Amino acid sequence: MTLTWIIIAVAAVLAVAVISLYNKLVRLRNTVRSAWSDIDVQLKKRYDLVPNLVETVKGYAAHEQSLFTKVTDARAQAIKATGPAETAKAENQLRDSLKSLFAVAEAYPDLKANQDFLQLQTQLKEIEDNIEAARRYYNAVVRDFNTAIEQFPSNLVASQFGFERNDFFELESPEVERKAVKVGFR
Repeated sequence: MTLTWIIIAVAAVLAVAVISLYNKLVRLRNTVRSAWSDIDVQLKKRYDLVPNLVETVKGYAAHEQSLFTKVTDARAQAIKATGPAETAKAENQLRDSLKSLFAVAEAYPDLKANQDFLQLQTQLKEIEDNIEAARRYYNAVVRDFNTAIEQFPSNLVASQFGFERNDFFELESPEVERKAVKVGFR
């Protein structure tokens, strides 16, 4: 009779442990999804701001048509991107094209003094800061989730219930990303 109670107690403890680990993994997975959604919101704000910025600069630097096309194309690619890896790649291209746009703006003193341009530039900086904060938070949550599904004994529960690693939202190629943007004028 005592052996039966011991087996029942061990089974109950194991069941509680599995349920607890499962719930932890579900909570972490949902936090990852929520963090990604926060990044998506900030990226949408940036996508909405970019056309206004391009139009403002166009008025001053009409001969820089190839740059405007590059920014517009990069924005379109970023909007189409799905998932952290593809989005990170597209966002890096958009960020680079925006750096070039601001570098061109530096050559036009009237543009740098234009209130609309300054306001758009300030808004973009705020959005970039928000994206960076959301990206850091997302990567921290992904790190915690990936660690949880790899550690014993939660890895047993994760593998049984189909929990999979998530990608970090990171620089495509850090050695290239850290270099200054080169801008040439004709």
